[in-house]
Amino acid sequence: MKVLRFLAVLLVALPVFAQAQRTYSQAELDQMLAPIALYPDPLLAMVLAAATHPGEADEAARWSSVNSGMQGDTAVRAALNDGWVWDPNVHSLVAFPQILARMRGNFGWTRSLGEAFQAQEPQVVDTVQQLRRRALNAGNLRSGGQVIVRQEGPAILMLPASPYYIQVPNYDPLVVYGPWWWPAYRPMEWPPRTRVRERR
Repeated sequence: MKVLRFLAVLLVALPVFAQAQRTYSQAELDQMLAPIALYPDPLLAMVLAAATHPGEADEAARWSSVNSGMQGDTAVRAALNDGWVWDPNVHSLVAFPQILARMRGNFGWTRSLGEAFQAQEPQVVDTVQQLRRRALNAGNLRSGGQVIVRQEGPAILMLPASPYYIQVPNYDPLVVYGPWWWPAYRPMEWPPRTRVRERR
């Protein structure tokens, strides 16, 4: 009888385990990472880590929309003063309300990005590098006033040009990488350029 009860519980739990073990295809990874792969590395790391806490990112986005007009250090301090305790990466993104708004407006994308980062981190990192290589080969990735593009071995690093500001880049994923190669998996567009003081 105990064995039957255990099997019944296991059968009920199997869909949950299967969902948690989801593996994303390369086409899906290209699609979900294309809008953010050209972010400066510190900002990209924040977005990937924050996506593993989609509920908190949604909460932080709601806070940002209520406190519209705040960004950068001012927003980060105000959220702390209001008593919000989120994952540090989510809290750091309060400095970039437009990113949180997109994460909230595309909640399925945010959740999938977090799942992929947790379950397939090496493939996510490799996909970012593949996308950056495509942009470089297409002539659309170079150092400028806001970002330093540096190659270290096979890796392409993207670093903020200023120690005080992080630029949210503005680019069309359907153009910057050259002709898009997955017609059934087109990436979404991302937010416009914003310059925000980095939290110190």
